[in-house]
Amino acid sequence: MSLLEVSGLGISFGGLRAVEDVSFSVSPGEIVSVIGPNGAGKTTLFNMISGIYRPGRGSVRLNGQDVTATAPHLLARMGLSRTFQNLQIFQEMTVLDNVLAGYHLTERGPVWADLLALPSMRRRAAEVRRGARDLLARVRLDKAAEQEAGSLSYGALKRLEIARALALGPKILLLDEPAAGCNAVETEEIDHLIAELAASGIAILLVEHDMKLVMRISSHIVVLDHGQKIAEGDPATVSRNPAVIAAYLGTDAPTEDPAHADG
Repeated sequence: MSLLEVSGLGISFGGLRAVEDVSFSVSPGEIVSVIGPNGAGKTTLFNMISGIYRPGRGSVRLNGQDVTATAPHLLARMGLSRTFQNLQIFQEMTVLDNVLAGYHLTERGPVWADLLALPSMRRRAAEVRRGARDLLARVRLDKAAEQEAGSLSYGALKRLEIARALALGPKILLLDEPAAGCNAVETEEIDHLIAELAASGIAILLVEHDMKLVMRISSHIVVLDHGQKIAEGDPATVSRNPAVIAAYLGTDAPTEDPAHADG
């Protein structure tokens, strides 16, 4: 059964159709990548799915429930979490505190209980800290827990952002260019992490320009160009699709595998 179902999704800005009639689904444990040239509508699509933009057309269903235009914080409570193209890290906070910030939606309790420092609240706080440390271990940052986040490498910051997204306990994780700006070693670390998350049963929806990474880890690929879906299928099928090759290389270009084209 599909966890996320996108049906006929579309949006226009000032008469310009940024995304038009896009449909696909994502199942638990599946890695679905959305690819396309710059300006294809990938991030706009993500913003509609995650409630930042209100779609003009179509619907989004999460676990069978219509969640079209649902606010992001409510989607997070329902099991949808995401990262962004640009890092959203608190640079002057510790690595551990950055992950703890990800628990804010699930850790709301009565104000008076906090003020009185009740034993139940202290126990819960200790549990959350243990959970945050477990997430840091999961992204291989446990040894850096007490460091200031700003001292980490760029690739480590990307993994830290994923750890914070995981703090919400998502059923589906939307990753917007998680390997952007990373070197080859950092990209491989992200690659392994995404594969491990999917193997644990989390559904992954990925936007990424690194075609080698996409072709290596994706279960299914959706290709956008000028806001429209031009191809869909497994990596081997998509990489041979003439429309995909044309979109990446130009219609007059030689038929090169887009996995080897510049992102």
